[in-house]
Amino acid sequence: MSYSPPPAEPADAPPRAWRLPWPQRVVMVGAGAVLVALLITASRLTPSPQGLGTHQRLGLPMCSLRVWFGIRCPSCGMTTSWAHLTRGNLPAAVRCNSGGVLLGLASIVSGPWLLLSGLRGRWLYGPPHEWITLGIGIGIIAVTLIDWTLRLTFGW
Repeated sequence: MSYSPPPAEPADAPPRAWRLPWPQRVVMVGAGAVLVALLITASRLTPSPQGLGTHQRLGLPMCSLRVWFGIRCPSCGMTTSWAHLTRGNLPAAVRCNSGGVLLGLASIVSGPWLLLSGLRGRWLYGPPHEWITLGIGIGIIAVTLIDWTLRLTFGW
């Protein structure tokens, strides 16, 4: 039996290992588009002077935890934080919700990266590293919960 090598690929074709399957590309484009759309929406919202409640300008209800128990939830102030962040007002964004700032910064980086990578069919600057992604996610959650605890304890 004779062996015949696989057909040669064009010189400018990316290696097969870098090509992403189309279902993964669809998810990446969808996730990236959602993050970019959220950032654009936040940039068009006027931040609430109270430091929270900006989401109500989108027709959303007041935070249920505030209505039922009179306390902030961990995500109270995140929309306002993003509205300040997209305007470049980092101190005001941190005052509203520091976890929201980190989530917003992660979205500013990952939204366009996912969108462009999905459209190209291969990772722009390489694939994400699982441990780094997990560490960033846990860090954002930890900062959000610490921020919430300090606000509840000291009334910030």
